[in-house]
Amino acid sequence: MRFLHTADWHIGKKLHAYSLQAEQEAAFQQILKLAQQYQVDAVVVAGDIYDRALPNEQAVAAVNRMLQTINLKAKLPLLVISGNHDSAIRLDTGRPWFKATQFYLHTKLAQAFTPIEIKKTQFFLLPYFEPFAAREYFADPKIHTIAQAMPKIVQTMQAQFAPDKQQVLVAHFFAAGSQKSDSETALTVGGLDAVPLTALQKFDYVALGHLHNQTALHEPRIKYSGSPLKFSVSEANQQKGVWLVDTDPFQTQFLPLTPKRDLQELTASFAELTTPAFYNKQDRDAYLAINLTDTKVIPNVMQTLRQIYPHIISLTRKNGRDVAPTQVKKIRRLAPEALLSDFFKETTGQALTTQQEKWATSALKAARKEDK
Repeated sequence: MRFLHTADWHIGKKLHAYSLQAEQEAAFQQILKLAQQYQVDAVVVAGDIYDRALPNEQAVAAVNRMLQTINLKAKLPLLVISGNHDSAIRLDTGRPWFKATQFYLHTKLAQAFTPIEIKKTQFFLLPYFEPFAAREYFADPKIHTIAQAMPKIVQTMQAQFAPDKQQVLVAHFFAAGSQKSDSETALTVGGLDAVPLTALQKFDYVALGHLHNQTALHEPRIKYSGSPLKFSVSEANQQKGVWLVDTDPFQTQFLPLTPKRDLQELTASFAELTTPAFYNKQDRDAYLAINLTDTKVIPNVMQTLRQIYPHIISLTRKNGRDVAPTQVKKIRRLAPEALLSDFFKETTGQALTTQQEKWATSALKAARKEDK
């Protein structure tokens, strides 16, 4: 059979206060188009449909619309698990009748041991779980990490393996040897919850969620799909997309997604950034993390740059900033008004305007009255 492996939609997520609703909708439409273009037999979502356990109404409406479009309108089977960002209880609402339309949603560990069979492939949907859930399920007090639980989980699943079918595991955790970015919530402490790859070798394919980079793990049959969008500056150079998986004969193909608004890093001087010959060559509508090469203080730098680049998400100094030495003895003898004036000139390179002096005097008077 053939299916799309996706994960980490994180619907409702914001990027430095910017809503990603339009970008997430555009990514979803591309996923749907790919599913139809390649005539897949199912779509997998390996956890973290939502960005938080208590999503807002807008995020819930978006997820409902997306899942209904795939499952009810496009008539494609859906294989979904809850991730560490999802609320398993809230996501589970309606699950009993979902399977009537081949929408298979697993949110509890106990559900993972009943395979979903589509054509000649058995899917084992293992949602994100805390170690105590496995400790209770197996009645084994020695289980304290996800890694310790996995051998028993896989052994229990193996008892359901049909010899004439392929087996696919859909899961949401940190696999040993993977590389993470700073947009994922850590699921490990000192590596204790890193699941060893040897525990996953029994499956024909393992569709993982949690890490947002599709190259986080270099294994032919154990893969992260990565997130459909870039969620942090550390992901600026990543190619986002989904995996197209054929189980027999086995093969995979990464299908890239094109962002509606990209996330990029830009390193340049203030003079370059504000020169038309430079900025007209840039994707000025992108979410930009700007690294300034200047060391001198630049007054109103953010406001000026935003007039050219409206979606700046961060502004950093690549080489630090020049700071003049402080004359402690001299400063201590100055009146508050003079101290403020000197400080402003030292940090901005300009003197206070008449209006700024009036505002400062008024603020100082108000402060003195409060002290009394």
